[in-house]
Amino acid sequence: MRADEAAAAEEVARAALYAGREEPDPAQVTRARRRLAHLQRTDPGGAWVAEHDGALAGLALALVREGIWGLSLFGVVPALQGRGIGRRLLEASFDYGRDARGHLILSTESPAAMRRYARLGLDLRPCVAAAGVVDPRRLDRAAALDGIDDGGPAGIPVADAIGRAVRGAGHGTDLPVVLEDGGRLLLVEDRAFALTREDRVMLVAGTDDEAATRALKAALASTPRGASVTVDFLTAGQDWAVRACLDAGLALSPDGPFFTGGDLGPLRPYVPSGAYL
Repeated sequence: MRADEAAAAEEVARAALYAGREEPDPAQVTRARRRLAHLQRTDPGGAWVAEHDGALAGLALALVREGIWGLSLFGVVPALQGRGIGRRLLEASFDYGRDARGHLILSTESPAAMRRYARLGLDLRPCVAAAGVVDPRRLDRAAALDGIDDGGPAGIPVADAIGRAVRGAGHGTDLPVVLEDGGRLLLVEDRAFALTREDRVMLVAGTDDEAATRALKAALASTPRGASVTVDFLTAGQDWAVRACLDAGLALSPDGPFFTGGDLGPLRPYVPSGAYL
């Protein structure tokens, strides 16, 4: 993938993953293109596209952070799926992490995607998602935000250290991109953090369940009133997060699995980021 292909790659990703959905607003498109451009800059060896008849037809973006490889984005336009394009893209991006000590993939519920990831030799961790409108009668927003620090860019080193302890690699390279696009970094002392933007809970990690629960509840409390909120990829062992979501009035449903392998952190307490894992 070249630096000037971020816009075209974003269109391919939208066609591959969100076909049939309503068009996103311009701000969402801009953020998605910045994400792609950021990863092409930081990890050019993990950024691959496929071409067909002179146009982009698929993409795979992978990142490596402190020896941990993660798949950030992967898709092929619907009309060309089933022709081996996805296999070749995934092979190229996975080869970028051939020397990595650990691997992470967040999967959609697509059977084809799950099959491809399982064949990489990674372990499958089933997940649930929590979704719904935060019930103000069940989550006191003022109480949930009490004692929470809106860390901003100055809080990145704290979050980076927490991510390193939990994931096995920090998130410091990628957090500035989210903050520049309107994200908030909510800190519970030096014990937990939550990354949010508007109605999205993007990432939560902590050194203990109690602090992570406070961070997640603060993230839920910071979402706009009446907005539909989703917390994805809750694996076994994240019962603290399941309880926090249920306490806020959200409902559970099946989600795509989390694939992991190699030398990672404990991955708990941890709600991974779809973009940056």
